[in-house]
Amino acid sequence: MKRVKLEFFVKSTEQIPCPCCGGKLKVIGSRKRRYHKKAGELIELIIRRLRCSKCNKIHHELPDNLIPYKRYDSESIQAVVAHNDNLDVAVDNSTITRWRRWFKAMSPHFIGCLISVVARYEKETVIDLSTLPESVLGRIFYFVGSNDFWLARVVRTVANLNNWQHTRSACMS
Repeated sequence: MKRVKLEFFVKSTEQIPCPCCGGKLKVIGSRKRRYHKKAGELIELIIRRLRCSKCNKIHHELPDNLIPYKRYDSESIQAVVAHNDNLDVAVDNSTITRWRRWFKAMSPHFIGCLISVVARYEKETVIDLSTLPESVLGRIFYFVGSNDFWLARVVRTVANLNNWQHTRSACMS
C-alpha cells in the first residue's frame, strides 16, 4: 500500500470569477484530490468546491501544479512531453506514450487559445502566424516562455477561460 502524504488545504487568496459567466463563486464544500509527484510520491490535497451564483455551475479550485483530470503533477508531464533526455519521472512507458499522445492532440487547441488571449488582451488585430516558430513547443514557448512550469501556465490560461477540452467521455446506449 502506498503511503499518502497530506500536503495542504488548497485555498486561493484571490477572488476568482466564474470562468463560464464571470459570476461570483461561493464555497460549497471540499473534496480530496490525489496526485503523484515526479519521484512517485502520492500527495493528497483538500480542494474547495465552488458554485457560481449566476449560472449555478460547480468548479474545483486546483493549484497551478495540477492539470485537470491528470493524476501526476504538471512538472512530471512537462518533462515527458518536452522530450527531456534525462527523464526522472516514476511512470511506466505506456503512461509516457499516453501523455505524449494527449499533448500532441491538445497542442493545437492550446496554441489557438493562447493566440486568442493575445488578440483579446494585447489588442492586436492580427497575429501573423507565419512569424511563429514551426514546432509546437516553439509556438507555445512564444506565448508563455520556455522556463520552468510553462505547461502549468498554459493549463491555467486555458482552464481559467473555460476552454478546457475534456479528453474522456462516457457513452450511453
